[in-house]
Amino acid sequence: MIAIIDYGMGNLRSVQKALESLGQTAVITDDPATLESATHVILPGVGAFGDAMARLEETGLDRVIKRLAAQGKPLLGICLGMQLLFESSTEGGYHAGLGLIPSKIVRFPADMGLKVPHMGWNNLAPRAGSVLFNNTGDAPYVYFVHSYYAAEVSDEWTAATCTYGVTFTAAVQRGNVFGTQYHPEKSSAAGLQMLRNFIEYKEADAAC
Repeated sequence: MIAIIDYGMGNLRSVQKALESLGQTAVITDDPATLESATHVILPGVGAFGDAMARLEETGLDRVIKRLAAQGKPLLGICLGMQLLFESSTEGGYHAGLGLIPSKIVRFPADMGLKVPHMGWNNLAPRAGSVLFNNTGDAPYVYFVHSYYAAEVSDEWTAATCTYGVTFTAAVQRGNVFGTQYHPEKSSAAGLQMLRNFIEYKEADAAC
């Protein structure tokens, strides 16, 4: 069973439907016991970083997520959910994140000559070795909606990059903790394959 964390700020049903199309049982929940019993956990997110962290802290889900990650539970953050995995964000001032991946979230430069938010389809440049990109091709095409991105991420944890004015980290993996800045659930066959790859990643494989 796959658990999708409900903290009031996620695009939950589209993620659930994508997982169901892969033949998976996926539940939307804010119950710690259900999250503990799941084989894999997904943290979606739509909205502002500060508001999202406040919701997680109010409900105690921030502590649950950190505990599950430390235990080796496969965890996938999507869009804002990926950003929350990092140490901090500059969106609307300084906000501390979950701290599962070192580095910070910053806004696209105002002078890069492109529209912000970055919205639409772009190719990824996957790095060798990340299980997320098994059987997705050399330059999978995925769907983005974001104004902020992960900056100065270690090459060790960068699973894929994308270029939109700047080249930024579009996917991360640190042991059992994964993140995608884009929406795999909205990224056609390539995105579904990435979700399948995450589901096939086992807790015993984790080496954080």
